[in-house]
Order: sequence, then structure tokens, then C-alpha cells
Amino acid sequence: MSRIAQVATFLGISSVILGGIHYFIWARLFRDTVLPPLWTRAAGLALLALAISIPVSFILSRVLGRPLSALSWVAFGWMGVFFLLLVGLAAGELVRGGVALADFVRGVPVDPMRRQLLARGLAGAASAFAVGAGLRGLYGVVRPVQVKQVEVALGDLPAALDGFSIVAISDVHLGPTIGPEFMRDVVARVNALQPDLIAIVGDLVDGSVEELRESAAPLQKLAARHGSFFVTGNHEYYSGAQEWLSHLRTLGLRTLENERVTIAEGFDLGGTNDLAGHGFRHGPDLDRVLAGRDGSRPLVLLAHQPKTFPEAAGKGVGLQISGHTHGGQIWPFGLLVRWQQGFLAGLSRLGSSQLYVSRGTGYWGPPMRLGAPAEITRLVLRARA
Repeated sequence: MSRIAQVATFLGISSVILGGIHYFIWARLFRDTVLPPLWTRAAGLALLALAISIPVSFILSRVLGRPLSALSWVAFGWMGVFFLLLVGLAAGELVRGGVALADFVRGVPVDPMRRQLLARGLAGAASAFAVGAGLRGLYGVVRPVQVKQVEVALGDLPAALDGFSIVAISDVHLGPTIGPEFMRDVVARVNALQPDLIAIVGDLVDGSVEELRESAAPLQKLAARHGSFFVTGNHEYYSGAQEWLSHLRTLGLRTLENERVTIAEGFDLGGTNDLAGHGFRHGPDLDRVLAGRDGSRPLVLLAHQPKTFPEAAGKGVGLQISGHTHGGQIWPFGLLVRWQQGFLAGLSRLGSSQLYVSRGTGYWGPPMRLGAPAEITRLVLRARA
């Protein structure tokens, strides 16, 4: 299937799904609540426009070759709100079903006025939840990114490197709603931590080098004693991975493409390409990273998706640092992410190997974070006694 056919198929399927979701929202909020006809028609047209804004924003940004910030804020903002509306309305469906079952068991006849009152109550509750949670989620992305410090005991780490700090950021998603001001703030916060090493664990960008050159420019000011390193995430492959890898090297970042380096003669730092690279002949190859390494030195691995951790643990990686999950970004989406990835956020262990999953530094899509605060992570390595 050609690239154009793939995109057309994706847009077709997405449009059908979006249409169904928006019809359900319209039906529950306006049709079933029996509001005046003018309100119902106006709401239908507004929901249609909001639904259309999502694929239109995607298509125009590709056709024009640049992000459309204003349209993207509307489209992505609405994406977050309608997800929260779906959560609220889904909870309402459970209530509606429970009431209907109770009436059936008791033999209570259907009362149209009572049904209308219930529909209005559930619609009002879902709307209030979506607005309140949406505003809280918006606050979660406009407030300064917080620093999270985590200590990790790493087997065989030399005592001389006890306290070695790795500052990790991931999932910045520079693009139509995240620009150079955000990146400058993140760089300043990272540098203020005076890290020994900086790791960028994928999904830095959502757009081409040409589109986002200015947004990425602050990265050249990153400063760490042992350098700054980068591995690809899945979104780099949607944005021109090879061009970005070349450009990031001009900004002073060392890209790790299925390779490793030795840090301070005390531990190895490896990095794998993201799983999405398989479709671009640039996939992960952990065996290549590990080939010929000195097993007496611990290995810290940068790998975007945490689902690769079981393989890394089975091959003796001491610590894997990942991102990708955003910690779910908007509750309760994290339940699905945990099921798909196996890990959601924070420190985990398999045998003697450990995994740290960052909740991410930026956000993707809806400019919201609910129950999953953004973070800059300061990982402090400790030599075991």
C-alpha cells in the first residue's frame, strides 16, 4: 500500500470513529435532554465543526508544511475535552443502566418525564466533570515543569561515581502548541541541576527540522560534564528521523543509534532506536549495543518504550531509562497505556535490573495533564554497599 493510500485509510477510519463519538456526545447532551430545537441544531453544527477541526488541522499542517498553532490549539484542546466528556458520559451509562435494571426488577413502567430528568442530570454531571477536569488538566501543562529526584542503586558502580547524576527529559513534543519558549525554560531548569550527564529519551519533536528549527535551537545550550545524549522515539520517525539525528548533532547532542559509550570509565551508556524504526529500516538492536562490552561495568540503557525492558533485563542491563507513556497524560487513559506497555511511570524492577519510566516533559495532542504531572527527572546513581 502506498504512503498516500495509508494516510487516506487512516483519515477515513479516524473520521468514522470521530463521527460516531461526536454523534453520541450530541445525542446524550442535547437530543436526549430534549432541549429547544434551535439549541439542539446549533449544538450539532458546533460539534460537527469541532470534529472536522481535528483532521483538518492534521491535513493542513502537512499540506502547508508548517504547524498551524491557532487551529491546533482548538483541535487538540477539544480532543481533550471530548475524551473527558466520554469518560463522564460512560459513567452516566452505568447509572442509566442501573436505573433501568432496577425499574425492570420492580416492574416500574417507563416514565418519559423521569427519563428526561435523569438524562438532564447525567448530561449536566458529565459536562461539569469535563469542564472542571479540563481546566485542571490545562493548569497541568501551563505551570512550570517540576523536577523529580530519584536515587537508583546500580550494581558494580564504582564508589568514585556514587552520586553521579543523569538528568532525563522525554516526550517534549515540540510542535504546533509547544515552542521555543517552553524549550528554553526546560533547558534552563536542566542546566540549573548541574548534571553529570543529560539524556533525551525520544519524542522530542512533532514536525520537520525546517518547521521546528527555532524551537529546537535552545538545545545547543545544554551543559553537562559528560555530555548530552539522544535516542529516537516513535514520533521522530513521523517527522524525518534521519534529518533530525543529523540536526541534533549540530546542536551538540550525541545520538546513540544502537550503540554504547563508556562514561568516566565507570559505566557504559547505551541507546537503542525506537521500535517504530522497524518500518524505516532503523529499528532497535540491543545485541549490537551489548556486543563486546565489559561485563564488569554496569550498563545504563536509553530506550524510548518501556515495553522493551523485559528483553533488556534478560540480557543484564542494570538500568533502563524510558518515556513514551506520559504517565497516561489524562486520567484514566493510563489504564490502557499500562496494559499496552506493561509499565506506566516511576521505578520498576525485574530481577537485578531496574527501569525508570518518565511521565514526560511536554505533552502530545490535548494541552492537558490530569493525574500525570510533567517532569524533568534527576536520577542519582548510588554504588551498592
